[in-house]
Amino acid sequence: MSAATTRSRTPDRLCAEAVDLARAAAEEAAAPGVLGEHEGMVSEGDRVVTHFFGCRELGYRGWRWAVTVARASRAKIVTVDEVVLLPGPDAVLAPEWVPWSERLRPGDMGPGDLLPTEADDLRLEPGYTGAEEPPRNSALTEDLADLADAEDAEVTGGTPAEQTVTPSRGTIAAVAEELGMRRARVLSRYGLHAAADRWEEAFGPKTPMAQAAPASCMSCGFLAPIGGSLGQAFGVCANEFSPADGRVVSLAYGCGGHSEAAVMPKPPQPAPPVIDETRVDPFPLRPSPDSGSVPATEDASSADLGHS
Repeated sequence: MSAATTRSRTPDRLCAEAVDLARAAAEEAAAPGVLGEHEGMVSEGDRVVTHFFGCRELGYRGWRWAVTVARASRAKIVTVDEVVLLPGPDAVLAPEWVPWSERLRPGDMGPGDLLPTEADDLRLEPGYTGAEEPPRNSALTEDLADLADAEDAEVTGGTPAEQTVTPSRGTIAAVAEELGMRRARVLSRYGLHAAADRWEEAFGPKTPMAQAAPASCMSCGFLAPIGGSLGQAFGVCANEFSPADGRVVSLAYGCGGHSEAAVMPKPPQPAPPVIDETRVDPFPLRPSPDSGSVPATEDASSADLGHS
């Protein structure tokens, strides 16, 4: 039954006239000077009325003090049931609470933080679990028993837990673990598409950097390819001067650090010296007598210079 059907359309006269009683109760509960004028009343039921008073307290715009009064049957004394501060139609309310898992954004995690994933995370799907192997403590199913009877096979008595444990070496689980395939969960198609959309938005062809790039990453020598299905559309940038260094970039992305954007020419090399090995240039062991600045014969002018 809804609340509208339980309320009486006509409020009780004595309860409706108990405005002063309701105001006194509201002033006792509220802080001094924050109680406003009487803003009306509503009938909550037989001999039960709620009076509303405005709230002038800062930060509670549109809120109202609600004082519920009532009287017993055939009684003329009105009593106060409860006093509470309630939001009105125009009240400023806090936004709806959002779980932390939905408030988390990329980059919020810091050193030492742990981010748990839900068991039914849409980004993941079961990987290799060895489901074809029945658990050791499980009983033989009826289907296997019927198959064993049809094939005239011999079934060992007792539960699998009582049987000799098969050595793990050589089993499918052991081979899968050795190859690195025994992961509990792997990326689902939804998880792959979600990651591709994020990378495409951050380092894709529609970014301003890619629009002004001379060429795409597909022809860049600094692009490190990645494996898997994502490798058909993405790679890792290995150019330390690029804004996407170490990031997963779309093959259609590009920047000014393209390996073939502007190839610097090599500096000119000087020509090697030309040596003529077909002729011999004679060099005297001693200088000729007339090669100096002072004549060989001494005279009065050269004697003063002290040269020999």
